[in-house]
Amino acid sequence: MKPIFRRVAVIGKYQRPAAPPAVEGSREVIDCIARFVIEQGCELALEAETAAHLELSDYPVLDLDDVGRQCDLCLVVGGDGTMLGVGRRLAAYGTPLVGINQGRLGFITDVPLDSYQDALLPILHGEYEEDVRPLMHGCVLRGGECVFEALALNDVVVNRGSTSGMVELRIEVDGVFVANQRADGLIVASPTGSTAYALSAGGPMLHPSIPGWVLVPIAPHTLSNRPIVLSDESEVAIEVVAGRDISANFDMQSLASLQHGDRILVRRSAHRVCFLHPRGWSYFATLRKKLRWNEGGS
Repeated sequence: MKPIFRRVAVIGKYQRPAAPPAVEGSREVIDCIARFVIEQGCELALEAETAAHLELSDYPVLDLDDVGRQCDLCLVVGGDGTMLGVGRRLAAYGTPLVGINQGRLGFITDVPLDSYQDALLPILHGEYEEDVRPLMHGCVLRGGECVFEALALNDVVVNRGSTSGMVELRIEVDGVFVANQRADGLIVASPTGSTAYALSAGGPMLHPSIPGWVLVPIAPHTLSNRPIVLSDESEVAIEVVAGRDISANFDMQSLASLQHGDRILVRRSAHRVCFLHPRGWSYFATLRKKLRWNEGGS
């Protein structure tokens, strides 16, 4: 039976040349996955930077935008950080992603590296669970002009520097004043990001099917400042009132040295990321495994 995905791209988590053993290990992994995909009857392309840094010259090469334009499926080999970056870039093209976990935790890169063939074979032939996640769009306004903007799959975070004191932030939702908050910072997290930084700051976990965000203060001065769950149709505005060494982070992208009066606007993006999981995948099974919950059932 022919695979339903005609052209498949592979993107790897690669190390810089400063660590030759890790480079060699990644090279072998990517090469094995590429050969397996070809054996299933798919056309295979490597993402250009992956091919260059791992010195793999036996396969066609595409830059990331061409992967989105030309490929039916993208296999991302690495950890959640790798998947976040690829997901943001390919969301505009609607390219589905499969995550092969070469990292440590792996909430969204859930295919184990040591059994990727068993998981990939049915996926390539149309047996999978589809998991669509919303993206956030954030921008920093200074004097009414946008000085930085980015997409985020996990969260938008405004926080203080490591050696500075608390920040004061004015928070609005849909133009309505919520509070002036003194804290180490504030997290606006998607359901995907609710199991990341927001969770460690005391926020709730949101099921991926919930069209919402969670607003989580980081070490608030007033303990009655608690996390709030919002509709993802809301626009959140965060204004910097006071504090030093303040930065805004959009997943791993950041703008440092925010100024007093800067406004960070967060709204739902028009783009979404589509993950494909092996048949039988369960969000709750992922939580049990990754958070090491006591498993009382199968």
